[in-house]
Amino acid sequence: MDKPIRWGIIGCGSVTEVKSGPPYQNTEGFSLEAVMRRDIAKAKDFAKRYKVPKYFSDASTLINDSDIDAIYIATPPDTHKLYALEVANAGKPCCIEKPLAPSYEDGLAIVQAFKKKKISLFVAYYRRSLPRFLQIENWLRANKIGEIRSVSWNLSKPANDIDLKREYNWRTDKKIAPGGYFDDLASHGVDLFAYLLGDFKTVKGVSVNQQGLYSAKDAITASWVHENGITGMASWNFGSFKREDKVEIIGNKGKIQFSVFSEEDIVLENEQGIQSLFIENPKHVQQYHVENLKADLVDGKKHPSTGETALHANWVMSQILQ
Repeated sequence: MDKPIRWGIIGCGSVTEVKSGPPYQNTEGFSLEAVMRRDIAKAKDFAKRYKVPKYFSDASTLINDSDIDAIYIATPPDTHKLYALEVANAGKPCCIEKPLAPSYEDGLAIVQAFKKKKISLFVAYYRRSLPRFLQIENWLRANKIGEIRSVSWNLSKPANDIDLKREYNWRTDKKIAPGGYFDDLASHGVDLFAYLLGDFKTVKGVSVNQQGLYSAKDAITASWVHENGITGMASWNFGSFKREDKVEIIGNKGKIQFSVFSEEDIVLENEQGIQSLFIENPKHVQQYHVENLKADLVDGKKHPSTGETALHANWVMSQILQ
């Protein structure tokens, strides 16, 4: 292409400030031309600080702007379907923040709309593009731990001040996120496990609200089997006494240990000994994810996180909460 792909962002909130917004400006072949937020003053402020030419308070105006080629939806999950269907109708490629939608049914409707129009759809499961997780993938593909037997994950954290004060938070409103922080956080790990270990085949879970601080669930436990026979189990608790984020992938010749969210060493243990690697994330954590968008749209290289892969994560989450 002889001109940059011109992007517009719907929902220029906190996630777009450092994590995801700047990569759409920094990536060669892309330009950020417009942003939208319902609070027009905040949209104007974002546009001014990041030198974005246009800003709007209405999503439809941005979606149908002839100067915008592609859309990044960075709003809470309950509006993903609404905006995504309009973007599909406008015939523009789209990247949606994770999770794809609050429910599997809504996610399926989004994927089908883009498939019908034969338009590219991506979801911001950016861990599929981060070097630290690609190193884990390399270890697995190189048979460093032998045949993979199982994966386990424990993610827990204390209730925060917002929870304890019972202040409103959309992340714990069951109408927007039925699983609470599980929807927001566990989706990253579930999607990553599907990427590293293959699609899930059978999934079971239990979920409860132990603390009564908000309407969504706050304690979830799950077990599953991947299509290739690898077993898995996980526990997520958002009212524990300390934060812990620990994943172990066990093979018949070793194991790999890492954190999904914390920038800790990734650790390989096998017959050759113990190897620890620290691989720093980029300042803008979605940089490689966005660069892969360009590689897909311009260079024809398939992006690792598509609507279809994200829909599978939605299915797994729905089975756990079911």
